Amino acid sequence: MIKHWLAATAMALVPASVMAQTACSNTIPTSQAQATANTRQQAADLFQFLAPQISQAVAGGSATLGQNSTLGGLGHFSLGAHATAVAGSVPDVTNFPTCYSNAQNSVPLPTTKSAVPMVGADAAIGIFGGLPLALTNVGGLDLLVSAQYVPERTFSNVSLKTPDGSLQLGYGARIGLLSESFIVPGVSFSYIKRDMPKVNVLASRANDSLGVAGMKLKSSSWRIAASKSLILFNVGAGVGQDKFDSQVDSVTAVTSTTGFVNARGSLGPQVQQLTRTNYFVNASFSLLVAKLTAEVGQSTGGTVTTFNTFSGAQPTGARTYGSLGLRFGL
Repeated sequence: MIKHWLAATAMALVPASVMAQTACSNTIPTSQAQATANTRQQAADLFQFLAPQISQAVAGGSATLGQNSTLGGLGHFSLGAHATAVAGSVPDVTNFPTCYSNAQNSVPLPTTKSAVPMVGADAAIGIFGGLPLALTNVGGLDLLVSAQYVPERTFSNVSLKTPDGSLQLGYGARIGLLSESFIVPGVSFSYIKRDMPKVNVLASRANDSLGVAGMKLKSSSWRIAASKSLILFNVGAGVGQDKFDSQVDSVTAVTSTTGFVNARGSLGPQVQQLTRTNYFVNASFSLLVAKLTAEVGQSTGGTVTTFNTFSGAQPTGARTYGSLGLRFGL
């Protein structure tokens, strides 16, 4: 009786990840497909976990950071550049449980906190000044153009590479619900589509590597935003919705284990469609020839299906982000 109790106590003290690893690593795989089954599934979940965070870094908050009112028609324009970072988390691939006999999901995959950055620029061009209405104009129209730059970087043994270049353009429009005046705040509705350059993701641990090839992210966002100038300062807030459409050409795994050295396996195209709600506030300070803007926001909602579960923040958990940018205009 005491012997059985001691054995049960010892098993309870062993971390779940170690138990899972031991349970499935003792069986020698009979094929490359069996040897890579678990790692391939982890690579697919790596895509599902990262895509919402990278997409949010692309979408940000304001359609044009620091400007929510329409420009006033032909002859007016603005140019801006900004950096955005999502308070995210990255799968801790080095501590993923290993299994070379099947795909198992008995323990949550570990994650580590990490900022997910993005750099962008945008331009707004006044098209129509709107129709006069009391102390404001309504129905103004601006054309919006954006550019996204994806910095190549490595974090927590996960590297991002852009094989076809790091720059991608987007476009949209803004309609003035109220043009800002001395008394009236600026209120607008905007819609913008942004794409991200194709990205390859590679993650590695002792005997394995996980690859995500040709990740392509597309976003379409609408915003209702308001702002008001207070002499040298400008404050604003908004709400909207983001739709993210993400896909990859394939996910791959390379594994070395008993009987197989550099066993290779892959899964075909992976897709993800996600809709999230977005809230943000910002404040700007007018310099001599530019406007400096800081913004903070949060996105929530949506459903992502993964084979594995994750510790800490979940793929569609609430994510806070921040942006900082400069804007010039006429």
